[in-house]
Amino acid sequence: MKIVFATDAIKYPLTGIGRYALELINQLQRAPEITQLRYFRGLRIGDTLPEYHVLPSSSGALQGWLKRRALLIEAFRAIYPRLQKRALRPYKDFLYHSPNYYLPAGLPRAITTFHDISVFTTPEFHPPGRVHYLAKEMEASLTRASRIITVSEYSKNELAAYFNYPAEKIDVTPLACSDSFYPRLEEAAAPLMARLGIAYAGYTLFTGTIEPRKNLTVLLDAYEQLPQALQQRYPLVLSGYKGWGSGAEHQRFERGSREGWVKYLGYVAQEELPILFAAARLFVFPSLYEGFGLPVLEAMASGVPVVCSNAASLPEVAGDAAFICEPRDVDALSAGIAQGLQDEVWRAQARVAGLANAQKFSWQRCAQDTMKAYLKV
Repeated sequence: MKIVFATDAIKYPLTGIGRYALELINQLQRAPEITQLRYFRGLRIGDTLPEYHVLPSSSGALQGWLKRRALLIEAFRAIYPRLQKRALRPYKDFLYHSPNYYLPAGLPRAITTFHDISVFTTPEFHPPGRVHYLAKEMEASLTRASRIITVSEYSKNELAAYFNYPAEKIDVTPLACSDSFYPRLEEAAAPLMARLGIAYAGYTLFTGTIEPRKNLTVLLDAYEQLPQALQQRYPLVLSGYKGWGSGAEHQRFERGSREGWVKYLGYVAQEELPILFAAARLFVFPSLYEGFGLPVLEAMASGVPVVCSNAASLPEVAGDAAFICEPRDVDALSAGIAQGLQDEVWRAQARVAGLANAQKFSWQRCAQDTMKAYLKV
């Protein structure tokens, strides 16, 4: 097989979809069935993966500039796919895979990964401009795709039901976490802990972009209900890129920081994130919507007990290894956090169950399932 893989999602700061694309590429590079693997970024195609820890490419900057100017968005949407189609013309005998919704027009063999369809089902979790732009692009991609990949059964069922899309044209390829997520002793985490000013096994961790669908208002309410001594002993540490609509949350971070029970780290580098996970006493993830929910697996693979919501795909990912509750139930979430911090019997059981659950998912399996979808095309 000959594959053109879109790499626009692999950019700094590396978020969930970018990490998925990077891990999948690492596996596909070793697949003997693939005789040629080319990387498509902007309007350029090459045989080496573009650097992603530097400034965005000029085409990426142009795209961002246009998106910020509403009058030019429609012109951009009309012209850019045609430019991409022209760039891809010499690769008609390749299969094209986009790991992030978008497909150029006119490709004879094309697969795209839909991580979720929240811009349609829960548009309140996105800025209005994003909803308008992504909805049109995703609908166009559905008509252009030979097949669709989703990352969970939940997303597959939601997509098939919402668009009346044939379920037999949708393949599920569950994600996994990097092998850099594993339990670590205190000595291994000590340098990072010292730099961040937090204690090994002395905090509850949340990671993710700070935005409305992550449900951080409920998390903060639940943490404030804990006894003050428990808050102070195990502060809530939050790591994530500052997203849209998060002004009120950041104000509460500042207040909680002054009171000694919140510490907001901002975006943590990819190489430091596994240490931050492994050094946590508890991981909490009360999200209102996830296409997969990779941080839950990353915590489990790190040997850290998990408290999460039962929203969307999260029960599918967490299995029986986490304390699961309704995302808007402040009392239940607070009780789960208290149990996760103090109940040593439950913590030991959750740690063992979490490690076993995480082992059910692997990037090798994700790549194998992806290859099966390629072969169907």
